[in-house]
Amino acid sequence: MSETRKDHKGRKLWNGESQRKDGKYEYKYQDACGKRKTVYSWKLTPSDTMPKGRRNDLSLREKEQLIQKELNSNLIPGGGDLTVLELVQRYLSLKKGVRHNTQANYNFVVNILKKEPFGQRRIDKIKTYDAKAWLIKLQEDGRGYSSIHSIRGVVRPAFQMAVENDLLLRNPFDFQLNTVVVNDSVTREAISRQQERAFLEFVKNDPHFCKYYEGIFILFKTGLRISEFVGLTVDDIDFENNRIIVDHQLQRTRDMKYVIEPTKTSCGTRMVPMTPEVRDCFATIIANRKKQKKEPFIGGKSRFLYLDKNGMPMVALHWEKYFQHICDKYNSIYRVQMPKITPHVCRHTFCSNMAKSGMNPKTLQYIMGHSDIGVTLNTYTHIGYEDAQNEMLEIGSLPQENVRLPHQKRVS
Repeated sequence: MSETRKDHKGRKLWNGESQRKDGKYEYKYQDACGKRKTVYSWKLTPSDTMPKGRRNDLSLREKEQLIQKELNSNLIPGGGDLTVLELVQRYLSLKKGVRHNTQANYNFVVNILKKEPFGQRRIDKIKTYDAKAWLIKLQEDGRGYSSIHSIRGVVRPAFQMAVENDLLLRNPFDFQLNTVVVNDSVTREAISRQQERAFLEFVKNDPHFCKYYEGIFILFKTGLRISEFVGLTVDDIDFENNRIIVDHQLQRTRDMKYVIEPTKTSCGTRMVPMTPEVRDCFATIIANRKKQKKEPFIGGKSRFLYLDKNGMPMVALHWEKYFQHICDKYNSIYRVQMPKITPHVCRHTFCSNMAKSGMNPKTLQYIMGHSDIGVTLNTYTHIGYEDAQNEMLEIGSLPQENVRLPHQKRVS
């Protein structure tokens, strides 16, 4: 019978366990691939005291439990020796046919991981604490909440893929982001009707910016996304039926290539009704549109409403700059400052105004091109105390005979 092995304290050692002369414990085992592996610890059990000057670590028995759990779950040892960067790159390699904006976001995340030491760590070594600590570090380094949200939006499903493919037991990024980092993003508020009128009046009367008045008016009065607006062509304006045909959007990539893409969501393809004022604005834009020797032809589309000095379609960046310059000029003249207004603020404002005017939420959802009505109601509408007060007073002023209690039957 073989002699029972014991440690320096006289405790029985299990199979595979041993203790070195310096007091450190080790456990030898075979992984799922048959390779010999060894783990070490200065403690045999969790109740042992860590030797002075040694970094705290799991005990040997705790590490053995994790090893057995991995072996019993048929996990690929060591997470397949993949680093976080390699895992994300492998995950993204499965993403085919994505839009250029999405691809740009993927490249942004990969570049971050290439610069961060976290990206070089092995995935099986990443615990939830490590994931949270890294995101906190990104914010401390000056990354905004939206950027961190985008980064996690790629890394989290990459780790989930590792779980589903038996590389990991659990996803260390499976937690709510707002419980870890501070949401310091600025909410884009709709402007008031008074501010909208003042802004439009200023643009209309300005000798330089007046040429953009019709376009800005349309953005305020239709709720179109700026990518949808710049993608409009003469053929998309249906004057006969007083509607705007929205079935695509125009984007320009970082390498200055123009691309026609489907609308942001399937619900983005829609017909937006035109008011008489909006119709007049489109008519003016088309009437003032300069004839081109050669019309730009992009993705099967031509005769775009607005062209730049090079004869190419204006894109979102053009209009964002126009809005910025208009706000700067306005605020340099008037004491009461105008808040930051962008094409997207126009969209917020339109949706908010329609909601306050009592438009049916489902109708508003259709006009906005939202796939989820929750976006329409919660993200874009800004209802304040005055709105609640006015509606309460309006309901309270109804004639008493029109108010029927729930238990009362209607008299025919």
